[in-house]
Amino acid sequence: MSVTAVTTAAATTSAATNTVTTGGALPGGEYDVTVVGAGVVGSAIARELARLPVRIALVDASDDVGNGTSKANTAILHTGFDAVPGTLESRLVREGHRLLSAYAAESGIPVEPLGALLVAWDEEQRAALPGLADKAVRNGYRAARIAPAEEVRAREPELGPGVLGALDVPGESVICPWTTTLAYATQAVRAGVALHLGCRVQHITPGDVHTLATSRGPLRTRHLVNAAGLYADEIDRFLGHADFTVTPRRGQLIVFDELARGLVRHILLPVPGALGKGVLVSPTVYGNVMLGPTAEDLDDKTDTGSTAEGLALLREKGRRILPALLDEEVTAVYAGLRAATGDDDYAIRAHPAQRYVTVGGIRSTGLTASMAIAAHVVELLADGGLPVAGARDLEPVRMPNLGEAFPRPYRDAELIARDPEYGRIVCHCERVTRGEIRDALAQTVPPGSLDGLRRRTRARGGRCQGFHCGPAVRALFEEARR
Repeated sequence: MSVTAVTTAAATTSAATNTVTTGGALPGGEYDVTVVGAGVVGSAIARELARLPVRIALVDASDDVGNGTSKANTAILHTGFDAVPGTLESRLVREGHRLLSAYAAESGIPVEPLGALLVAWDEEQRAALPGLADKAVRNGYRAARIAPAEEVRAREPELGPGVLGALDVPGESVICPWTTTLAYATQAVRAGVALHLGCRVQHITPGDVHTLATSRGPLRTRHLVNAAGLYADEIDRFLGHADFTVTPRRGQLIVFDELARGLVRHILLPVPGALGKGVLVSPTVYGNVMLGPTAEDLDDKTDTGSTAEGLALLREKGRRILPALLDEEVTAVYAGLRAATGDDDYAIRAHPAQRYVTVGGIRSTGLTASMAIAAHVVELLADGGLPVAGARDLEPVRMPNLGEAFPRPYRDAELIARDPEYGRIVCHCERVTRGEIRDALAQTVPPGSLDGLRRRTRARGGRCQGFHCGPAVRALFEEARR
């Protein structure tokens, strides 16, 4: 498999058909389809389009794929049991769960099928459980059932006092969102999609051929897909539409040390409220335990800071759910912004006359629904005249494993015997080796920053947050960039 060419500054190089650019003027020419936004949904759309014999661009303002909402979500592979029945979201989450489950197994994306317990803590919440079970059936999910308090306690002995019962949803899983986005983008680029990073769309002149004014110069395209997440409403207005407004909804989260992992066996969900699913406690595929998120509507689409008030709220909620968790060490706190629109469904809109599709209002279920959203968008583009004949299968990808439930290189004696670099640990908190860092820096879509490298390897993501390994990791990163 060929290694992609990455362009930095004004330099432009290429290897085979793999193209990733990160700076300088955009290449000339005209694209058949351009996708704006390289988050998990935009990357999935680009991957699906890569099956067609058309020229495709995927552009993002950031220096990496998945660097917005997609990097800071709750990382749950949803069954869709609690979606609004009859909505597009309900259908696409259900289909997406099936598609992504199979794709993850094929591509090496870590998934742990833990199941979820929707815990009732008062009589009002317990009274809501039958309705939630009925909603699951209406969403096509028939495995959910109400579990009595005694069973819930037996299955989760560290739960706080006052549990009255739960809705048992055995099909819920945790997944690695970073690897999912990277797998989509990698497969797309290897199939010929041009990925242009550091490319902010500043204005669009619609026409028979749309002209996008970007921070790296003009880009011309016949068909356009808006998967810009928090900025989808702004891109929409460039095309003359005002169907929705995105309100950034901040979700703050606390990540606890791996030593807390034994306290919880399932994804522990609250009975949902008006602002979403509320505060949950969930294991991660990386071996941590996560508490969050908050749900704070903001005006600033860049405000991903954590607050004392938000973290105090999470600790208060966590103390009720899993009291012993609050005695564990905190590894990290972070916040993500969701693209809330005030509607109960995705804001996916087709404008065939303009050869334009908006993919907006994609909430936390977007990770699960991503592959189904992509297939739906290609159908909408076909309605706008995009030729879809001659679709091909894509060459499979196999991603490096970041999950604790699967073999890691530092424990693989045969791998280390073949290549000793996999036995040389650089990040001792997360047990990341020089071989893994070397491979990540040479990937088809390499990291544009140390944070991007962390999402590909877990280096600098552990207890010390890079205090000990930071200089060594930075040195390897800078050496590769030279």
